[in-house]
Amino acid sequence: MKTTIYKGLEFFIIFVLVPVSFTINYSFRIKGMIGLIGFVYVIYVLLKVEKLKFKIAPNLDWKRFWKATVLKLLIIVAITTLFVWVTDKAALFNVLLNKPKLWVIILFIYTFLSVYPQELIYRTFFFQRYRDLLRNETLFLFLNAVIFSLGHIFFKNALVIVLTFLGGLLFAITYKKTQSTLLVSIEHAVYGCWLFTVGMGNMLGFPG
Repeated sequence: MKTTIYKGLEFFIIFVLVPVSFTINYSFRIKGMIGLIGFVYVIYVLLKVEKLKFKIAPNLDWKRFWKATVLKLLIIVAITTLFVWVTDKAALFNVLLNKPKLWVIILFIYTFLSVYPQELIYRTFFFQRYRDLLRNETLFLFLNAVIFSLGHIFFKNALVIVLTFLGGLLFAITYKKTQSTLLVSIEHAVYGCWLFTVGMGNMLGFPG
């Protein structure tokens, strides 16, 4: 009982209270410190409490993963290219064509400093800590997508909320199937890097 209460409080602080607090106007340094403390806590719990070992599983089905990822990417490419073309034609592939060095830097920073930490928190930690508390699998995946979307509420952009919710569903399903932080991070990076490439970086805090 105590463990359940503790995990419930932990969930509320990490996945609700902190993201919502980031929408309030206060020191960026304090926000950064809160984020850093939270991330350190997540890593500590995964390693010391959950006894998780960070290693690449030898039996990953790479072929199946890439077939599914490429198929979903093609759909995303078609929809987002049309969207940018209609809503802001000047932004279409703007950074890639006009600032290729900046484009490479953005993709590097996003992939290694944003995607992997997010997946550790929202997939690895979330699944490891709360899977036993919510038996309904569909509801569990839906909740994961909701809190992933909530984690981006500080952008104060409705489109970002929708995209991150849909992305959260895709990533939650991938993690459920593969149980691999590496694979879900690759998928997350592929889709996210495409958004920056096509010209939707501005809404995510990067030059677009």
